[in-house]
Amino acid sequence: MYLNDKNLIYFCYNFALQKTLHVKRLTVNLDYYEILEISKSADAGEIKKAYRKLALQFHPDRNQGDKGAEEKFKAINEAYQVLSDEQKRSTYDRYGKEGLDRQGFSHFSDMRYEDIMGDLGSIFESVFGGGFGGSSGGGSKSNRKYNLDLESSVTLAFNEAIFGCKKEITFSYKKPCDTCDGTGSKDKSKSSCKECKGKGQVFYRQGFMTFSQTCPACSGKGTTITNPCPTCNAKGFTTVDDKLTIDIPEGVDNGNRIRVAGRGNIDERGSRGDLYIVTHVKEDDHFVRHNDDIYIEVPVFFTQVALGETIKIPTIRGETELEIPLGAKDKQQFIFKHEGVRNVHTHQLGSMIAQISIRYPKKLSKEQRELLLKLQEDFGITSHLEGDKYESVFDKIKSWFS
Repeated sequence: MYLNDKNLIYFCYNFALQKTLHVKRLTVNLDYYEILEISKSADAGEIKKAYRKLALQFHPDRNQGDKGAEEKFKAINEAYQVLSDEQKRSTYDRYGKEGLDRQGFSHFSDMRYEDIMGDLGSIFESVFGGGFGGSSGGGSKSNRKYNLDLESSVTLAFNEAIFGCKKEITFSYKKPCDTCDGTGSKDKSKSSCKECKGKGQVFYRQGFMTFSQTCPACSGKGTTITNPCPTCNAKGFTTVDDKLTIDIPEGVDNGNRIRVAGRGNIDERGSRGDLYIVTHVKEDDHFVRHNDDIYIEVPVFFTQVALGETIKIPTIRGETELEIPLGAKDKQQFIFKHEGVRNVHTHQLGSMIAQISIRYPKKLSKEQRELLLKLQEDFGITSHLEGDKYESVFDKIKSWFS
């Protein structure tokens, strides 16, 4: 009996499963949480566990010829790709698939079959590890050494993110080596691996069973390079430095991704991926941003609260007036509608929340103390408790200790 990788370890389970498996093609409206059969409150561990279970059940190697299982497998991977990423999941929870499209997150629906299977393989290997099924062995149809999509980053000042700007981005992308045509070999030829004889896997016995693992000599490729290319050091690709100027839209936030189509890595077929630029926004000394709302702390002197003054305060677009009501409390908040950030998707303006911080003098001059005492007397406030009701309070307290 041969157990070839993990897929054949589950052969007996798969045989029984095939007798009852019946998969209907998923509709585009099916919810990602429903696809993975989890609740919207599921944590990362539950998401990964659900994905492992369903991916094993509907993997193409176990359902050969079953188109329904193939479509289900694609949907499972798409759902996992979104829900396992905190940023994508947050966007999906708030705006659905339409929100993912607006932020440039790719889906499998508009990709070529080869790219779909390549991405599924990457997701699958990230959960199960390499060597599962036929996708990583010597029989792989793809020679791609890197993902087509590329990620870079840009740092923005607080105001640049709020109001938008133009930014020059420097990045590096990969392309097949011109000297060896992406083969990694100077003479553009490869030899069959002597260790695994071109199979991409080596076998070993343990008791009465035979197991296989990815060939360590060729890393599962089935071929080796005997005459390395001096230009790319046998990697098969070179790196090109590039730069471009992009428009940063108004309202982007920290961690947003901006998609630039057709500026990613290039493969041997001439296909090119996309460039995704992740935004990093600097903090401001006075304003604090939370989603589309802006917060600011306004220091006010205690006399301004006592007098109920109207003061001018700054906004991100200029200034406005804050009317302090008599008897306002420390840390009391006042909301100014449409004085916040313009949402990058809906273009609706958020609010500004001004929180007052009442300040008191740390020391008083003799004249200031006399004025305050005079004011206190005018209000009829004394330092001694008077009246029958206070005497009854004292009597109550004394009874606690008698």
